[in-house]
Amino acid sequence: MRRLLLISNSTLHGGGYLDHCKDQIIAFLSNSVQKVLFIPYALHDRDGYTKIAKTAFNEMGYDLDGIHEHKNAVDAVKSAQAIFIGGGNTFRLLKTLYDEKIVEVIRERVTKENVPYIGSSAGTNVATRSINTTNDMPIVYPPTFDAIGLVPFNINPHYQDPDPNSKHMGETREARIKQYHEYESSPSVLGLREGCILLVEGDKATLKGKTGARLFVREKEPVEYQPDDDLSFLL
Repeated sequence: MRRLLLISNSTLHGGGYLDHCKDQIIAFLSNSVQKVLFIPYALHDRDGYTKIAKTAFNEMGYDLDGIHEHKNAVDAVKSAQAIFIGGGNTFRLLKTLYDEKIVEVIRERVTKENVPYIGSSAGTNVATRSINTTNDMPIVYPPTFDAIGLVPFNINPHYQDPDPNSKHMGETREARIKQYHEYESSPSVLGLREGCILLVEGDKATLKGKTGARLFVREKEPVEYQPDDDLSFLL
């Protein structure tokens, strides 16, 4: 049974790293996990990033080490009790996942061996069908935009609603997602606002966190969902 905790953002205004979702992480991992494998590929400073993540997980009662601290990334994933992929640049992250040959290994461990997966921001993006709806700049080029595919739809973390008082005349996030949906093969896109989380347990998906989400389906009007709403139909 796949178990995913897909978080929009690592830091919420007024709090520290993962502060807004620590209760959700503890409930998700429970006592079945002692150590978490952290994948810091989305940022350049892997040691510094791992230190930040380790401090947060230690406070929650879990040990954590970075995948780059292991001799072999594939072996590290194969032995992981739980996987956490943090945010940063989604293109850098996905390219490195392919470079290290662990995309398929992660998919197998999560979908067939029930290894819990936590993603935040870019880590949430790569858990979906593709990274086509990321907000990031393509600073490097992965071999494909196809992601790990733990869910059959896309997510847009950090989703922002248009500000009616803004004088900005550029495209809104909603407009860009609708442009993506001009292509027939494009999947649904779940816009997770800051503080929003999607919990997936087997074939059940539930919205969690402090804010709601906006679902975009090709050729349909967007629909709003609130925490505790059932989104299992997306699976």
